[in-house]
Formats: sequence, structure tokens, C-alpha cells
Amino acid sequence: MAIRQLSDHAINQIAAGEVIERPASVIKELVENAVDAGAGRISVVTAAGGKTLMRVEDDGGGMSAADLALAVERHCTSKLSEEDLFDIRSLGFRGEALPSIGAVSRLSITSRHGAEPHAWALDVEGGAKGEPRPASRPKGTRVEVRDLFFATPARLKFLKSDRAEAGAITDVVRRLALAHPHVRFELSGTDRQTLTFASATGERALSARIAQVLGEEFVENACEIDAMREGVRLFGLAGLPTYHRANSLSQFFFVNGRPVRDKLLMSALRGAYADVLARDRHAVVALFIELDPRQVDVNVHPAKADVRFRDAQLVRGLVVGALKQAFAASGHMSSSHNATAALAAFAGSGVEARGPSAYPGRPATPSWSDWQASPQRPLGTPQGDAGAAFGALREGGEETGLAGFQMPSADARAHQEEASEERMARPLGAARAQIHETYVIAQTETGLVIVDQHAAHERLVYERLKTALATRGVATQGLLIPEVVELPEEDVARLAERAEELATVGLVLEPFGPGAIAVRETPAMLGQIDIRGLVRDLADDLAEWDTATRVRERLDHVAATMACHGSVRAGRRLRPQEMDALLREMEDTPNSGQCNHGRPTWIELKLSDIERLFGRK
Repeated sequence: MAIRQLSDHAINQIAAGEVIERPASVIKELVENAVDAGAGRISVVTAAGGKTLMRVEDDGGGMSAADLALAVERHCTSKLSEEDLFDIRSLGFRGEALPSIGAVSRLSITSRHGAEPHAWALDVEGGAKGEPRPASRPKGTRVEVRDLFFATPARLKFLKSDRAEAGAITDVVRRLALAHPHVRFELSGTDRQTLTFASATGERALSARIAQVLGEEFVENACEIDAMREGVRLFGLAGLPTYHRANSLSQFFFVNGRPVRDKLLMSALRGAYADVLARDRHAVVALFIELDPRQVDVNVHPAKADVRFRDAQLVRGLVVGALKQAFAASGHMSSSHNATAALAAFAGSGVEARGPSAYPGRPATPSWSDWQASPQRPLGTPQGDAGAAFGALREGGEETGLAGFQMPSADARAHQEEASEERMARPLGAARAQIHETYVIAQTETGLVIVDQHAAHERLVYERLKTALATRGVATQGLLIPEVVELPEEDVARLAERAEELATVGLVLEPFGPGAIAVRETPAMLGQIDIRGLVRDLADDLAEWDTATRVRERLDHVAATMACHGSVRAGRRLRPQEMDALLREMEDTPNSGQCNHGRPTWIELKLSDIERLFGRK
């Protein structure tokens, strides 16, 4: 077949297939145009999930008749300078959206520029363009899209239900609303309830918009992030590790005001939450990255959903470091959602808190008959200060018998008489009792705290192990005969480039010819391991994520296992000094609000909430 040039109509339909995937893609392009036009209010109306109608109105700068005629031509844009194609400071820049939409739908645009005496209107139907004509409307632009994909009926078969498409549009508007808190967004239509995000101003504008989109509960259970490194700024809110979701739909990333779904950023987020979040749960974050536009390429995907950073490791390190530092600064903080779930369960509202069955490996609470039959005894630590008592607890000292002991397991009130008010003023309060040899009850000035002794001590031991690894380094064991692993040349090159980084975590390797890697030392903590499998996994990580975290993850897993087996178990009776020492060390230890498996170590019930349960308020 001879080579021929495609018609403009065919070219526009092909471009539409790249840019316009579904109704939500249309809304994204039109709302981004409105934001670029300087709009302070944007209204979005849809019907049948956007299949039959989408209308976007704004009060932005508007267009003249000449601009309107050019706006529906391919590669016509006012947002890009030919002198510097890498200095992109607008959301749109290719000039493809409107002609692509017009090629597969019935498109109508009405716009009025501030300098024009009246508005101008233009229609495009299946790629056939009309001429601008006078119209009436206030300053700004209204774009109406009807019968999407009527010109390409086959595309309609790939769309989902009206409800699913409407949900995708809602998600697009929410993401853009998060990125631009100074703009008022209204989303309405016959296929949905009206959704409004009021414009916010001032220093707390971003937090106010985040609260509108993600809810006040998220803001109350999030750490504020604001970090800068080598000209790259990261700011926003990151949910506490004990505040999480069943999927990743509540993870929002923005680069220079552009909503993105970037693999590098998702990988960095997983790394930051690696040892504080349950594996089947997902963090909730709204994080914003600002950097020089020349340091990021936003032109790597037709829908501009992916970006490519010039210094990817700098950005990844900034995200991981800032989040870990924020979690460490939060100390013993725990999500208020845990207390809400507990109160709902107490009140019998039908909302169940996450029980022990939700977390594999949680010890079952002993029953009354089990307690009577078992020789539960207090730890045999000498009477003394709390630190010495807790030190003996960590060593798992000998136990001595105690006959005739009745529930609760231990009573700390007598021990706490002195300086009780001072202890109650502490964040986790003064220990009052231990129940079922598993939970420590503490009294605060405003309520009470319930601590899971095993989960709490597990986190404390784990943090000490991590500190020791960071301070003294990772001990290595040399291999008598180096393990040679055959790999493709590109994988060998990637591993050799990261050899120094891998050596810091105990894996010493070097190239062995053009297609193999020789492993000479491995981390002693890992014991006997599948070296070939580990090296291949590292090569895959570097190929996909450009980061080698597999060894560190395995070391953390071993440390977490050691902490789990080396911490005080449920069913162990604690002395009053030990209970109090546990609370004090939790207050001073980073990430002590959750254990290594991501489950909460403590919950707090306010006195006002307890009084409401009993009808006192």
C-alpha cells in the first residue's frame, strides 16, 4: 500500500483517542483551561455520566472572535513559548484538547473577552467547524459538549456505566479543586447531587480546601509537611499511620499545581509508610511538590498524568525523609478514628471497630476460665524506679508466684498516689490498672487511655533495633565462595552503579564480566537467604522504580520479627512501675502510635465521650 497523508479529520480523531479517553478526560481538559484563564469560579454540569452532556463555565479572561476561531484548530495555544519549550507554567500547553473534543462530539463554545462589547459563539460537530457569531454572556467562557463519541460509536462500547463515569468526573474535579483552593468549584447535574467547594484564602487556604475534599477527620489525623531540599519544596498533609483506607483512591499528588499519578511518588509513599502501616491498608495523603518547571518533564503522557523528574532520587528522598521525620515528630500520636470506632462499638451503633481478628498474629484475649487455670504471675523485678523496672521487663526477668490474685490483673493506684497529678498531665497519663494481662489502663486529665502492652512494646523494641542498625551499621557475613548471578547487561550496569549504596545495607557485590554479578558479602541478620532471588528482585526494582530498597525492606522485616518475639507478650502481668515506664517510653519514642504491623498501640477516650455513652450529657 502506498504512503499517503491522513486528512485533518482522521488526524483529529486519532488525537482524540489519545487525549479523550472518557468523559472525565473532557472535564479535566476543560477545567484546566478555565484555571489557566484565571477563573475564580468554575461550574461543571453533567448528564448521563457525561455521555450526553458536559458543560463547563468560568469567569476567566475569555476569548475574542479571532482567538475563538483559532482555539478549535490543532496545535493552537496561548500558553507555550516557542523560545523555551521546557518552561511550562500552565496546566495545558499542547493545543489539542478542543479540536480533539470537537472531532468526536457536538461542541459549542461561547466566550466573551473583557475588551469585547459582546460574546462570540462557535460550534463544532464531528470535526466540522462553523464560524464565530455574536452571542450574549458575561465575561468568561462556557463550553458545552453533547453526545460524546457520536462520531466514533465504537468508542461508546468501552465506556462504563453512567454512575461509574460520573464518579470518575467527580474524582477529577476533586483533584483539581485540591490543587487550586482559591477557585470556587461547583459540580451538579441530573446524574449526581450538587457538590460545592467554596474558595478559600489566607494562610490556611490549603488546609481548608483539604478539609472540604477529604473531610475534617483527615485534617485532625494528619501531619503537616513542609520541607525543602535543593530547590524542591514538598508540602501538604500526610495521614497518621493509624489513619488509613482500604484502597489508594485517597492519595493525591500534585506537581506545580498539576494532579499526577506518578510511579516514583507512589513508590516513595510506600517506602515512607513501609514499617508503620499494615500491608493491606493504604495511606491518605495530599502532597504538593513545587520546583523549577525545567526540572520536570510534563510532556511524557498524552493526558499529562505522568511526569519525569530530572533528579528522581532527590524527589524520592525528599518525600521519604520528610514523611518519616513528620512521623517521628508526631511521637506517640494515634488516630482519633480509633477512638471513634471504639465509641461506636460501645454505643451499639452497628459500627464495628477493627478487632483482633483483623490483624494476623494478634494474641487472643484470655478468658476467665483460662486465667483461673493459668499461673499468671507478676514480673520478678526489684522494687525501684520505673526505668529499672522496665529494663527488667525488656530482659524478660524471672517470675514469682502470687496466690489469690483477683481481677483486674494489676492495680497501680496505690503506687501512683505520689506525684499522680504530674503523671496525669503527661500525654498518656498515669497508669491505673492492667486488665486481662494484655491492656494497660491509664488516666489522663481529660479521659482515659487504653494501651495494648504487646503492640506498644513491640514498637519500642523495633525502634531501638533500627537505631542500633543506623548507629553501628549492618554486620555482614563473607561468602566462602562468591555467588555469581547471571543477569542481562543492563541489569548488571544498574546494580554496579548502586554498589556503594547496597554496601551500606550489607550487600557487597561487583560486576563479574559483562553479564553477571558476583556477591561477596550479605547482611548477617538475614542468615541463609536466596541470594540469586534477592539480586534479581533488586535488579527488577531498579528497572521499574530506579531505587534499590529490597535489602533494607528485608532487614526491617527481620528487625520487626525480632522485636515481635523479643517484646513483652500479652498475658504477662505487669507491675505498676512497669506500666508507668511503658507509658513514659511510648511518649519519647517515634512512631509509637502503631506497632510494626500497622495496628494501633493505644486509643484515648475523652471524658465527655464516656459521659455521653451513659447519658450524662
